[in-house]
Amino acid sequence: MESQSSLQDSPPPIRQISSIEWLKQNLFSSWFNSILTVVCVWLIYSIVSNFAIWAFTQADWSVLSANLRLFMVGRYPTSQYWRIWLTLGLISLLGGVSWGVWDRFDRSVSIGLSAISISLSILLPVDIGSRLSIVASGAAIFIGFWLGSRSKSLGSWLVLAWLLAFPVGLWLIGGGLGLPSVEINLWNGLLLTTLLAVSSIFLSFPLGVMLALGRQSRMPVIKWFSTIYIEVVRGLPLIGILFIAQVMLPLMLPTNVRIERLIRAIAGFVLFASAYLAENVRGGLQAIPVGQTEAAKALGLNTPLTLGLIILPQALRAVIPSIAGQFISLFKDTALVSVVGLVEIMGVARSVLAQPDFIGRYAEVYCFVGAIYWVCSYSMSLISRRIEKSLDLDK
Repeated sequence: MESQSSLQDSPPPIRQISSIEWLKQNLFSSWFNSILTVVCVWLIYSIVSNFAIWAFTQADWSVLSANLRLFMVGRYPTSQYWRIWLTLGLISLLGGVSWGVWDRFDRSVSIGLSAISISLSILLPVDIGSRLSIVASGAAIFIGFWLGSRSKSLGSWLVLAWLLAFPVGLWLIGGGLGLPSVEINLWNGLLLTTLLAVSSIFLSFPLGVMLALGRQSRMPVIKWFSTIYIEVVRGLPLIGILFIAQVMLPLMLPTNVRIERLIRAIAGFVLFASAYLAENVRGGLQAIPVGQTEAAKALGLNTPLTLGLIILPQALRAVIPSIAGQFISLFKDTALVSVVGLVEIMGVARSVLAQPDFIGRYAEVYCFVGAIYWVCSYSMSLISRRIEKSLDLDK
């Protein structure tokens, strides 16, 4: 009997197939699939080879090396670069700790991070101080990753640490409270793009959750206000909301109160993103069975505790992919602020192309900007998948 039970509990045997058999089964299983595979391989080879020939023989990448600082931080004072590097080091350390908590420590990961940071410090056309800062940022990720993987208890403090990192980073970059102030008009390039995206994500998330809860509320005033807000904002284009924020917001405040264009742009992004985020969260709320609420009430939990401990954690966990997609879309939408006078990375690209020495270098500049957008977007996608894996959504 014991032998029979052990045979029944054992997993089915896995059949190993060779690479040739895999190709036959997946790419050349029929004459149509064979033709389609050959055509796709030819197209991929043509695109990659032509791009490689252009990149290594025809492209003039000096436009990037000459304007790299402009792309990254714009007109931010050179003497205050250490504040940006310190902020990056803090984010790298927290990112490493988060990665270590979500995933186990692996030697190959540490080797890969070290190789990437060393390669960037060698290849990028920057001074020795910036090279050392890049290596230090890679070391901060490695140290945080090691600490997070060794002490999983740090995970309980991660949310608070990230919440504190946001105002600390703004203080370091903007100044005040002991640091010399840097005018917001000098925040350009990728620095401005990142600040717009992070600030909008940080502020729109709680507003979107409240709107989703408000639309599910039984109080008619709250429900109708949330519904009207969501439907009106979703019916307007983002560029229109940005213009409204730039023009109408100063009119609603006293004449002696002046709001920077950056703050008005962030307000427009928050108003826009919160409406879409509310619908994503509402989908997660509707996926929670009614029995969850009834069970919480049977245990004596009031409405705030039921929402905070039972309903919202499950709803947000179920819609992590859609929330991540919304944040990625918001990051790319920051390119629209150039039409309201803010010089983010796309605005810097246009100003670089207007330089007499680099007129016509559209391909090099926009390939570089596109690569930055892809790296940042893929990083957010990777983080969302790590969060899903840590929460065991597939089990």
